[in-house]
Amino acid sequence: MSIDLQPRIVVFGVGGAGGNAVDNMIKAELQGVEFVVANTDAQALSRSSCENRIQLGLETTSGLGAGARPEIGSAAAEESMEEINLYLEGAHMVFIAAGMGGGTGTGSAPVIARCARDRGILTVGVVTKPFGFEGKRRMSLAEQGLEQIKKHVDTLIVIPNQNLFRVANEQTTFADAFQMADRVLYSGVRGITDLMVMPGLINLDFADVRTVMAEMGSAMMGTGEANGEGRALEAAQAAVANPLLDDISLKGAKGVLINITGGYDMTLYEVDEAANEIRNQVDPEANIILGSTFDETIEGKMRVSVVATGIDTEVSAVEPDSVASFASTVSRRTQEARPSSVKAEAPAEKPEVKAEPEAVVARAEPVEPATPEVQKPVVTNGRVSVDSVFGGPSFPDTSKPFTQTPAPPPAEEPRSNSLHNLFGWRRPTGDDAETPFEDVPQTANDPSEASSSLHDDDDTDLEIPAFLRRSGGH
Repeated sequence: MSIDLQPRIVVFGVGGAGGNAVDNMIKAELQGVEFVVANTDAQALSRSSCENRIQLGLETTSGLGAGARPEIGSAAAEESMEEINLYLEGAHMVFIAAGMGGGTGTGSAPVIARCARDRGILTVGVVTKPFGFEGKRRMSLAEQGLEQIKKHVDTLIVIPNQNLFRVANEQTTFADAFQMADRVLYSGVRGITDLMVMPGLINLDFADVRTVMAEMGSAMMGTGEANGEGRALEAAQAAVANPLLDDISLKGAKGVLINITGGYDMTLYEVDEAANEIRNQVDPEANIILGSTFDETIEGKMRVSVVATGIDTEVSAVEPDSVASFASTVSRRTQEARPSSVKAEAPAEKPEVKAEPEAVVARAEPVEPATPEVQKPVVTNGRVSVDSVFGGPSFPDTSKPFTQTPAPPPAEEPRSNSLHNLFGWRRPTGDDAETPFEDVPQTANDPSEASSSLHDDDDTDLEIPAFLRRSGGH
Protein backbone atom coordinates (compact mmCIF):
# COMPACT_ATOMS: atom_id res chain seq x y z
CA MET A 1 0.00 0.00 0.00
CA SER A 2 1.42 3.34 -1.09
CA ILE A 3 1.10 6.39 1.09
CA ASP A 4 1.05 9.87 -0.39
CA LEU A 5 3.58 11.90 1.57
CA GLN A 6 3.25 15.05 -0.53
CA PRO A 7 2.21 18.13 1.46
CA ARG A 8 -1.45 18.99 0.99
CA ILE A 9 -1.98 22.67 0.19
CA VAL A 10 -5.50 24.11 0.10
CA VAL A 11 -6.57 27.48 -1.29
CA PHE A 12 -9.80 28.71 0.32
CA GLY A 13 -11.65 31.42 -1.59
CA VAL A 14 -14.11 33.18 0.75
CA GLY A 15 -16.81 35.53 -0.48
CA GLY A 16 -17.07 37.10 -3.90
CA ALA A 17 -13.49 38.39 -4.15
CA GLY A 18 -12.01 35.14 -2.85
CA GLY A 19 -14.10 33.09 -5.25
CA ASN A 20 -12.95 35.18 -8.21
CA ALA A 21 -9.31 34.74 -7.17
CA VAL A 22 -9.75 30.97 -7.12
CA ASP A 23 -11.41 31.00 -10.55
CA ASN A 24 -8.46 32.90 -12.02
CA MET A 25 -5.96 30.44 -10.53
CA ILE A 26 -7.92 27.52 -11.94
CA LYS A 27 -7.85 29.16 -15.38
CA ALA A 28 -4.08 29.58 -15.02
CA GLU A 29 -3.85 25.81 -14.39
CA LEU A 30 -2.00 26.08 -11.11
CA GLN A 31 -0.84 22.61 -10.11
CA GLY A 32 -0.15 20.97 -6.76
CA VAL A 33 -2.97 22.57 -4.76
CA GLU A 34 -6.65 21.98 -3.98
CA PHE A 35 -9.27 24.69 -4.34
CA VAL A 36 -12.33 25.35 -2.18
CA VAL A 37 -14.79 28.25 -2.43
CA ALA A 38 -17.19 29.34 0.31
CA ASN A 39 -19.91 31.97 0.04
CA THR A 40 -23.22 33.05 1.55
CA ASP A 41 -24.49 34.02 -1.91
CA ALA A 42 -25.90 30.92 -3.62
CA GLN A 43 -25.96 32.52 -7.08
CA ALA A 44 -22.30 33.55 -6.95
CA LEU A 45 -21.39 30.10 -5.68
CA SER A 46 -23.18 28.39 -8.55
CA ARG A 47 -21.15 30.35 -11.13
CA SER A 48 -17.79 29.27 -9.71
CA SER A 49 -15.57 26.96 -11.76
CA CYS A 50 -14.39 25.27 -8.56
CA GLU A 51 -15.87 21.86 -7.78
CA ASN A 52 -15.46 22.09 -3.99
CA ARG A 53 -18.11 24.52 -2.76
CA ILE A 54 -19.45 25.40 0.66
CA GLN A 55 -22.78 27.18 1.07
CA LEU A 56 -22.17 29.19 4.23
CA GLY A 57 -25.00 29.70 6.73
CA LEU A 58 -27.93 28.32 4.80
CA GLU A 59 -30.26 28.90 7.76
CA THR A 60 -28.72 32.25 8.64
CA THR A 61 -28.82 33.81 5.17
CA SER A 62 -31.06 31.48 3.10
CA GLY A 63 -28.41 31.72 0.39
CA LEU A 64 -29.07 35.43 -0.14
CA GLY A 65 -25.72 36.78 1.02
CA ALA A 66 -24.55 38.64 4.12
CA GLY A 67 -25.79 42.08 3.09
CA ALA A 68 -22.40 43.76 3.72
CA ARG A 69 -22.71 42.88 7.42
CA PRO A 70 -19.63 41.10 8.78
CA GLU A 71 -21.53 39.79 11.80
CA ILE A 72 -23.83 37.87 9.43
CA GLY A 73 -20.84 36.44 7.60
CA SER A 74 -19.26 35.35 10.87
CA ALA A 75 -22.46 33.66 12.06
CA ALA A 76 -22.81 31.90 8.70
CA ALA A 77 -19.30 30.47 8.96
CA GLU A 78 -19.92 29.27 12.49
CA GLU A 79 -23.06 27.51 11.27
CA SER A 80 -21.10 25.72 8.52
CA MET A 81 -18.12 24.80 10.69
CA GLU A 82 -18.58 21.05 10.20
CA GLU A 83 -18.31 21.30 6.43
CA ILE A 84 -15.34 23.67 6.68
CA ASN A 85 -13.49 21.18 8.87
CA LEU A 86 -14.15 18.47 6.31
CA TYR A 87 -12.12 20.30 3.66
CA LEU A 88 -9.39 21.24 6.14
CA GLU A 89 -8.87 17.65 7.23
CA GLY A 90 -5.34 16.49 6.44
CA ALA A 91 -4.16 19.85 5.07
CA HIS A 92 -0.62 21.03 5.81
CA MET A 93 -0.96 24.56 4.50
CA VAL A 94 -3.98 26.77 3.79
CA PHE A 95 -4.18 29.99 1.80
CA ILE A 96 -7.30 32.02 2.63
CA ALA A 97 -8.20 34.52 -0.08
CA ALA A 98 -10.86 37.12 0.69
CA GLY A 99 -11.86 40.71 0.13
CA MET A 100 -12.18 42.91 3.21
CA GLY A 101 -15.00 45.44 3.52
CA GLY A 102 -18.02 43.31 2.62
CA GLY A 103 -20.03 40.88 4.71
CA THR A 104 -18.92 37.36 3.83
CA GLY A 105 -15.19 37.88 3.32
CA THR A 106 -14.82 40.23 6.29
CA GLY A 107 -16.86 38.06 8.66
CA SER A 108 -16.23 34.49 7.48
CA ALA A 109 -12.51 34.57 6.63
CA PRO A 110 -11.35 35.08 10.26
CA VAL A 111 -13.57 32.17 11.39
CA ILE A 112 -12.13 29.81 8.75
CA ALA A 113 -8.60 30.97 9.61
CA ARG A 114 -9.21 30.26 13.29
CA CYS A 115 -10.48 26.80 12.46
CA ALA A 116 -7.37 26.02 10.37
CA ARG A 117 -4.96 27.42 12.93
CA ASP A 118 -6.57 25.41 15.72
CA ARG A 119 -5.79 22.27 13.72
CA GLY A 120 -2.10 23.18 13.52
CA ILE A 121 -2.28 24.02 9.82
CA LEU A 122 0.14 26.63 8.46
CA THR A 123 -2.32 29.43 7.64
CA VAL A 124 -1.63 32.29 5.22
CA GLY A 125 -4.13 35.07 4.59
CA VAL A 126 -4.13 36.99 1.30
CA VAL A 127 -6.74 39.74 1.43
CA THR A 128 -7.62 42.91 -0.43
CA LYS A 129 -8.71 46.33 0.82
CA PRO A 130 -11.41 48.40 -0.93
CA PHE A 131 -10.93 51.13 -3.48
CA GLY A 132 -11.06 54.69 -2.23
CA PHE A 133 -14.25 55.33 -4.18
CA GLU A 134 -16.05 52.59 -2.23
CA GLY A 135 -16.44 54.91 0.74
CA LYS A 136 -15.27 55.34 4.31
CA ARG A 137 -17.72 52.86 5.83
CA ARG A 138 -16.50 50.00 3.68
CA MET A 139 -12.90 50.92 4.44
CA SER A 140 -13.70 50.99 8.15
CA LEU A 141 -15.23 47.51 7.95
CA ALA A 142 -12.13 46.32 6.09
CA GLU A 143 -9.85 47.58 8.86
CA GLN A 144 -11.95 45.77 11.44
CA GLY A 145 -11.75 42.59 9.39
CA LEU A 146 -7.98 42.89 9.12
CA GLU A 147 -7.65 43.17 12.88
CA GLN A 148 -9.72 40.00 13.30
CA ILE A 149 -7.95 37.87 10.71
CA LYS A 150 -4.51 38.91 11.98
CA LYS A 151 -5.25 37.05 15.19
CA HIS A 152 -5.73 33.72 13.41
CA VAL A 153 -3.13 33.52 10.61
CA ASP A 154 0.58 32.80 10.61
CA THR A 155 1.27 35.23 7.79
CA LEU A 156 -0.89 37.97 6.28
CA ILE A 157 -0.51 39.66 2.90
CA VAL A 158 -2.64 42.75 2.26
CA ILE A 159 -3.27 44.08 -1.25
CA PRO A 160 -4.95 47.52 -1.36
CA ASN A 161 -7.11 47.71 -4.48
CA GLN A 162 -6.29 51.40 -4.69
CA ASN A 163 -2.75 50.40 -5.67
CA LEU A 164 -4.11 48.97 -8.91
CA PHE A 165 -3.97 52.53 -10.23
CA ARG A 166 -0.17 52.23 -10.11
CA VAL A 167 -0.17 49.62 -12.86
CA ALA A 168 -3.40 50.42 -14.70
CA ASN A 169 -3.92 52.92 -17.49
CA GLU A 170 -6.92 54.41 -19.25
CA GLN A 171 -7.33 51.29 -21.39
CA THR A 172 -7.16 48.79 -18.50
CA THR A 173 -10.53 47.11 -18.03
CA PHE A 174 -12.08 46.61 -14.63
CA ALA A 175 -11.78 42.82 -14.95
CA ASP A 176 -8.13 43.01 -15.99
CA ALA A 177 -7.34 45.20 -12.99
CA PHE A 178 -8.67 42.61 -10.56
CA GLN A 179 -6.76 39.88 -12.34
CA MET A 180 -3.58 41.82 -11.56
CA ALA A 181 -4.40 41.63 -7.86
CA ASP A 182 -5.27 37.94 -8.11
CA ARG A 183 -1.91 37.30 -9.73
CA VAL A 184 -0.16 38.22 -6.47
CA LEU A 185 -1.85 35.26 -4.80
CA TYR A 186 -1.20 33.03 -7.80
CA SER A 187 2.51 33.91 -7.91
CA GLY A 188 2.96 33.39 -4.19
CA VAL A 189 1.27 30.01 -4.17
CA ARG A 190 3.13 28.86 -7.26
CA GLY A 191 6.47 30.03 -5.91
CA ILE A 192 5.95 27.84 -2.85
CA THR A 193 4.52 24.77 -4.55
CA ASP A 194 7.19 24.74 -7.28
CA LEU A 195 9.90 24.48 -4.64
CA MET A 196 8.35 21.28 -3.34
CA VAL A 197 7.11 19.54 -6.48
CA MET A 198 9.32 20.74 -9.37
CA PRO A 199 12.73 19.13 -10.04
CA GLY A 200 15.79 21.23 -9.31
CA LEU A 201 19.31 21.37 -7.94
CA ILE A 202 18.25 23.10 -4.72
CA ASN A 203 14.95 21.65 -3.56
CA LEU A 204 13.09 22.65 -0.41
CA ASP A 205 10.65 20.69 1.68
CA PHE A 206 7.56 21.79 3.53
CA ALA A 207 9.48 22.10 6.79
CA ASP A 208 11.59 24.85 5.21
CA VAL A 209 8.46 26.71 4.19
CA ARG A 210 6.99 26.42 7.67
CA THR A 211 10.21 27.75 9.19
CA VAL A 212 9.96 30.95 7.17
CA MET A 213 6.19 31.50 7.36
CA ALA A 214 4.99 30.20 10.74
CA GLU A 215 3.86 32.95 13.13
CA MET A 216 5.52 35.71 11.13
CA GLY A 217 2.77 38.34 10.85
CA SER A 218 2.93 40.78 7.91
CA ALA A 219 4.45 39.52 4.68
CA MET A 220 4.87 40.26 0.99
CA MET A 221 4.94 38.10 -2.13
CA GLY A 222 6.40 39.01 -5.46
CA THR A 223 7.48 37.41 -8.74
CA GLY A 224 9.63 38.76 -11.52
CA GLU A 225 10.32 37.26 -14.93
CA ALA A 226 12.80 38.40 -17.56
CA ASN A 227 14.74 37.21 -20.59
CA GLY A 228 17.76 38.30 -22.57
CA GLU A 229 20.95 39.84 -21.24
CA GLY A 230 20.80 40.74 -17.55
CA ARG A 231 17.68 38.63 -17.04
CA ALA A 232 18.73 37.41 -13.58
CA LEU A 233 19.15 40.89 -12.12
CA GLU A 234 16.05 42.21 -13.84
CA ALA A 235 13.87 39.35 -12.58
CA ALA A 236 15.15 39.73 -9.02
CA GLN A 237 14.50 43.46 -8.98
CA ALA A 238 10.98 42.98 -10.32
CA ALA A 239 10.24 40.38 -7.64
CA VAL A 240 10.95 42.73 -4.74
CA ALA A 241 9.35 45.81 -6.32
CA ASN A 242 5.70 44.79 -6.31
CA PRO A 243 3.68 47.97 -6.99
CA LEU A 244 0.43 46.38 -5.79
CA LEU A 245 1.65 46.03 -2.23
CA ASP A 246 2.07 48.95 0.14
CA ASP A 247 5.55 50.44 0.24
CA ILE A 248 7.26 47.70 2.23
CA SER A 249 11.00 47.40 2.68
CA LEU A 250 12.65 43.99 2.90
CA LYS A 251 15.11 45.43 5.41
CA GLY A 252 13.00 44.45 8.39
CA ALA A 253 12.02 40.98 7.16
CA LYS A 254 12.78 38.12 9.55
CA GLY A 255 12.41 35.34 6.99
CA VAL A 256 12.84 35.25 3.20
CA LEU A 257 11.98 32.41 0.85
CA ILE A 258 13.56 32.70 -2.62
CA ASN A 259 12.74 30.52 -5.60
CA ILE A 260 14.84 30.95 -8.75
CA THR A 261 13.40 29.12 -11.73
CA GLY A 262 14.74 28.83 -15.26
CA GLY A 263 15.35 26.54 -18.18
CA TYR A 264 18.35 24.27 -18.48
CA ASP A 265 20.29 27.19 -19.93
CA MET A 266 20.29 28.96 -16.55
CA THR A 267 23.86 29.42 -15.35
CA LEU A 268 25.46 29.32 -11.92
CA TYR A 269 26.45 32.97 -12.19
CA GLU A 270 22.86 33.97 -12.90
CA VAL A 271 21.61 32.15 -9.82
CA ASP A 272 24.31 33.88 -7.77
CA GLU A 273 23.45 37.30 -9.21
CA ALA A 274 19.72 36.96 -8.54
CA ALA A 275 20.20 35.63 -5.02
CA ASN A 276 22.68 38.34 -4.04
CA GLU A 277 20.42 41.09 -5.37
CA ILE A 278 17.71 40.02 -2.93
CA ARG A 279 20.08 39.16 -0.09
CA ASN A 280 21.61 42.64 -0.19
CA GLN A 281 18.20 44.16 0.55
CA VAL A 282 17.54 41.97 3.58
CA ASP A 283 18.84 42.24 7.12
CA PRO A 284 21.96 40.07 7.55
CA GLU A 285 20.32 38.30 10.49
CA ALA A 286 17.24 37.29 8.47
CA ASN A 287 16.57 33.60 7.86
CA ILE A 288 17.03 33.22 4.10
CA ILE A 289 16.03 29.95 2.44
CA LEU A 290 16.78 29.60 -1.26
CA GLY A 291 15.67 27.04 -3.78
CA SER A 292 16.24 26.67 -7.51
CA THR A 293 14.16 24.63 -9.91
CA PHE A 294 14.03 23.90 -13.63
CA ASP A 295 11.07 24.54 -15.90
CA GLU A 296 11.42 23.65 -19.57
CA THR A 297 8.44 25.80 -20.51
CA ILE A 298 10.34 29.01 -19.78
CA GLU A 299 13.52 28.17 -21.70
CA GLY A 300 15.42 31.40 -22.33
CA LYS A 301 13.77 33.14 -19.37
CA MET A 302 14.30 33.34 -15.63
CA ARG A 303 11.65 33.67 -12.93
CA VAL A 304 12.37 34.79 -9.37
CA SER A 305 9.75 34.46 -6.63
CA VAL A 306 10.15 36.00 -3.17
CA VAL A 307 8.15 35.52 0.01
CA ALA A 308 9.32 37.84 2.80
CA THR A 309 7.78 37.42 6.24
CA GLY A 310 7.92 39.07 9.63
CA ILE A 311 8.00 42.56 8.13
CA ASP A 312 7.57 45.42 10.60
CA THR A 313 5.50 47.95 8.62
CA GLU A 314 5.42 50.58 11.41
CA VAL A 315 9.12 51.30 11.87
CA SER A 316 9.52 53.62 8.88
CA ALA A 317 6.43 55.62 9.82
CA VAL A 318 7.22 56.17 13.50
CA GLU A 319 10.69 57.61 13.26
CA PRO A 320 10.00 60.56 10.90
CA ASP A 321 6.92 61.53 12.91
CA SER A 322 8.83 61.52 16.18
CA VAL A 323 11.63 63.59 14.68
CA ALA A 324 9.18 66.09 13.22
CA SER A 325 7.34 66.32 16.52
CA PHE A 326 10.60 66.94 18.40
CA ALA A 327 11.69 69.62 15.92
CA SER A 328 8.31 71.31 16.16
CA THR A 329 8.49 71.32 19.95
CA VAL A 330 11.99 72.83 19.97
CA SER A 331 10.98 75.50 17.45
CA ARG A 332 7.88 76.41 19.43
CA ARG A 333 9.80 76.65 22.69
CA THR A 334 12.48 78.79 21.07
CA GLN A 335 9.91 81.22 19.73
CA GLU A 336 8.21 81.42 23.11
CA ALA A 337 11.51 82.01 24.92
CA ARG A 338 12.56 84.99 22.85
CA PRO A 339 9.70 87.39 23.65
CA SER A 340 9.70 86.34 27.30
CA SER A 341 13.28 87.57 27.77
CA VAL A 342 12.40 90.90 26.18
CA LYS A 343 9.43 91.43 28.46
CA ALA A 344 11.54 90.73 31.55
CA GLU A 345 13.95 93.54 30.68
CA ALA A 346 11.68 96.16 29.14
CA PRO A 347 7.96 96.26 29.86
CA ALA A 348 7.59 98.87 27.12
CA GLU A 349 8.25 96.12 24.50
CA LYS A 350 11.74 97.36 23.69
CA PRO A 351 14.53 94.78 23.62
CA GLU A 352 17.67 95.01 25.65
CA VAL A 353 19.83 97.74 24.11
CA LYS A 354 23.57 97.62 24.08
CA ALA A 355 24.90 101.16 23.62
CA GLU A 356 28.42 101.44 22.27
CA PRO A 357 30.28 104.74 22.73
CA GLU A 358 31.90 104.24 19.32
CA ALA A 359 28.48 104.35 17.67
CA VAL A 360 27.68 107.63 19.44
CA VAL A 361 30.92 109.21 18.33
CA ALA A 362 30.35 108.09 14.76
CA ARG A 363 26.94 109.78 14.61
CA ALA A 364 28.12 112.93 16.43
CA GLU A 365 31.32 113.42 14.39
CA PRO A 366 30.07 116.00 11.87
CA VAL A 367 28.36 118.15 14.51
CA GLU A 368 29.97 120.97 16.51
CA PRO A 369 30.29 119.95 20.19
CA ALA A 370 29.01 123.24 21.60
CA THR A 371 25.79 123.31 19.65
CA PRO A 372 22.59 121.88 21.16
CA GLU A 373 22.08 119.71 18.10
CA VAL A 374 24.75 117.32 19.38
CA GLN A 375 22.41 116.06 22.05
CA LYS A 376 19.69 115.00 19.63
CA PRO A 377 21.79 112.35 17.88
CA VAL A 378 22.81 111.07 21.30
CA VAL A 379 19.20 110.65 22.30
CA THR A 380 18.05 109.16 19.01
CA ASN A 381 20.97 106.78 18.66
CA GLY A 382 20.24 103.76 20.81
CA ARG A 383 18.23 105.82 23.35
CA VAL A 384 14.87 105.79 21.66
CA SER A 385 13.62 103.78 24.61
CA VAL A 386 13.42 107.09 26.48
CA ASP A 387 10.61 108.12 24.16
CA SER A 388 9.01 104.75 24.65
CA VAL A 389 9.03 105.17 28.40
CA PHE A 390 7.27 108.51 28.08
CA GLY A 391 4.85 107.29 25.47
CA GLY A 392 6.66 109.02 22.61
CA PRO A 393 7.11 107.72 19.07
CA SER A 394 9.02 104.52 18.41
CA PHE A 395 11.76 104.05 15.82
CA PRO A 396 11.61 100.72 14.05
CA ASP A 397 14.87 101.42 12.22
CA THR A 398 16.87 101.40 15.46
CA SER A 399 14.95 98.61 17.18
CA LYS A 400 15.18 96.10 14.34
CA PRO A 401 18.92 95.37 14.66
CA PHE A 402 18.47 94.56 18.32
CA THR A 403 15.45 92.26 17.91
CA GLN A 404 17.67 89.40 16.80
CA THR A 405 20.68 90.29 18.99
CA PRO A 406 21.34 87.63 21.65
CA ALA A 407 21.41 88.56 25.30
CA PRO A 408 24.74 90.11 26.41
CA PRO A 409 27.19 87.89 28.30
CA PRO A 410 27.28 88.09 32.10
CA ALA A 411 30.51 90.09 31.98
CA GLU A 412 28.67 93.07 30.50
CA GLU A 413 25.78 93.12 32.95
CA PRO A 414 27.07 96.21 34.88
CA ARG A 415 27.04 98.22 31.65
CA SER A 416 23.54 96.99 30.85
CA ASN A 417 22.31 98.08 34.29
CA SER A 418 23.84 101.52 33.75
CA LEU A 419 21.94 101.86 30.53
CA HIS A 420 18.75 101.00 32.33
CA ASN A 421 19.40 103.93 34.65
CA LEU A 422 20.25 106.09 31.69
CA PHE A 423 16.90 105.29 30.08
CA GLY A 424 14.96 106.14 33.22
CA TRP A 425 14.44 102.63 34.56
CA ARG A 426 14.88 102.03 38.28
CA ARG A 427 18.12 100.83 39.85
CA PRO A 428 18.00 97.63 41.87
CA THR A 429 20.23 99.22 44.60
CA GLY A 430 19.38 101.35 47.60
CA ASP A 431 20.68 104.54 45.89
CA ASP A 432 17.69 104.19 43.66
CA ALA A 433 15.54 106.10 46.12
CA GLU A 434 16.32 109.25 44.16
CA THR A 435 14.92 109.02 40.70
CA PRO A 436 17.23 110.29 37.94
CA PHE A 437 14.42 112.57 36.80
CA GLU A 438 13.68 114.25 40.19
CA ASP A 439 15.64 117.41 39.26
CA VAL A 440 14.17 117.50 35.79
CA PRO A 441 11.47 120.15 35.31
CA GLN A 442 8.01 119.35 33.94
CA THR A 443 9.34 119.79 30.42
CA ALA A 444 11.44 116.65 30.84
CA ASN A 445 9.95 115.31 27.64
CA ASP A 446 12.35 117.56 25.85
CA PRO A 447 15.10 115.21 24.66
CA SER A 448 17.95 117.63 25.30
CA GLU A 449 17.07 118.25 28.95
CA ALA A 450 16.45 114.58 29.66
CA SER A 451 19.76 113.67 28.11
CA SER A 452 21.59 116.29 30.19
CA SER A 453 20.19 114.99 33.45
CA LEU A 454 20.96 111.43 32.56
CA HIS A 455 24.55 112.20 31.70
CA ASP A 456 25.13 113.98 35.02
CA ASP A 457 23.81 111.02 36.98
CA ASP A 458 25.78 108.25 35.29
CA ASP A 459 29.17 109.66 34.37
CA THR A 460 30.86 107.12 36.63
CA ASP A 461 29.09 104.14 35.11
CA LEU A 462 29.47 104.82 31.37
CA GLU A 463 32.52 105.90 29.49
CA ILE A 464 31.28 108.94 27.54
CA PRO A 465 33.62 111.08 25.46
CA ALA A 466 34.75 114.32 27.07
CA PHE A 467 33.16 116.54 24.46
CA LEU A 468 29.78 114.96 25.15
CA ARG A 469 30.10 115.53 28.89
CA ARG A 470 30.93 119.20 28.20
CA SER A 471 27.96 119.58 25.92
CA GLY A 472 25.69 117.93 28.49
CA GLY A 473 26.66 120.53 31.08
CA HIS A 474 26.20 123.36 28.55
